[in-house]
Amino acid sequence: MMHKVLAGALLGFLTLAVSAQVFAQADVNQKRQDAMKGNSEAAKAIKAAVETKDYATVETKAKDIMGTADKIVSLFPKGSTTGKTKAKPEIWEKSDDFAKAAKNLSKAAGELASTAKAGNDAEVGVKVKALGDACGACHKQFRAEKYPE
Repeated sequence: MMHKVLAGALLGFLTLAVSAQVFAQADVNQKRQDAMKGNSEAAKAIKAAVETKDYATVETKAKDIMGTADKIVSLFPKGSTTGKTKAKPEIWEKSDDFAKAAKNLSKAAGELASTAKAGNDAEVGVKVKALGDACGACHKQFRAEKYPE
C-alpha cells in the first residue's frame, strides 16, 4: 500500500514538474513574440512618421526598438526551442553572432534616434534603411519563415 502511495505521489510530482516547464516555455515564447511585435509596430510607426517628418515620433520609436534590442539575447535562453516559435537553432549554435546582430540593431536604432532628434532630413532616410537592414539580417539568419509543424 505504501508503495502505491509513494508511486502516486512521485507521478503527481513529475507531472507537475513537466507542466511547469511547458508553461515556462510558453511564457518565454510569448515574451519574445510580444517584444518582436512591439518592434514591428514601432517600425511601422517610424515609416509613417518619416513620411510626415514627425521626427519626435521617429526618435521615440527608434529608442523603443533600441531598448528591446538591448534585451533580445535574454529573450532567447538556452533550451527555449520548443512550442510556437520561429527561432532557429542557429540562435544558440552561433550565440556570438546572434548577440552581435542584436548589438547591430541597437546601434542602428540609436543612430536613427539621434539623427531624428537632429532633424536631419537626408540622414533620417539613410538611418531608417540601416535599421531595416539590421532587422532583416537577423531575421534572415535566425528566424524561420514558418512555425514548425
